[in-house]
Amino acid sequence: VQLQASGGGLVQPGGSLRLSCAASGSIFSIRHRGWYRQAPGKQRDVIAIISSGGSTVYADSVKGRFTISRDYAKNTWYLQMNSLKPEDTAVYYCNAANYGDVNFWGKGTLVTVSS
Repeated sequence: VQLQASGGGLVQPGGSLRLSCAASGSIFSIRHRGWYRQAPGKQRDVIAIISSGGSTVYADSVKGRFTISRDYAKNTWYLQMNSLKPEDTAVYYCNAANYGDVNFWGKGTLVTVSS
């Protein structure tokens, strides 16, 4: 599975961005799709996960502000980020986990929230 993330950039506090992750390869094997982020000097943390059945899980820090969704026809999933805060600044990575619990990662996309 190959993943390509896009959509990062510079946004002011309170603004919105939508990240996209396009998948190719053995996409039929994907069980979970997700987004992680890594701020400078910190570990990579999970932000949102969407299962093959459509169930979603969010980190407490983004609940009510971020929404993960998927478009099977486009082999793409998204992270809609609203009400962005400076502490959301990080490199965002999309992730896919298959039924064998093997993880695949895209290259990160930088999100900077600053005035």
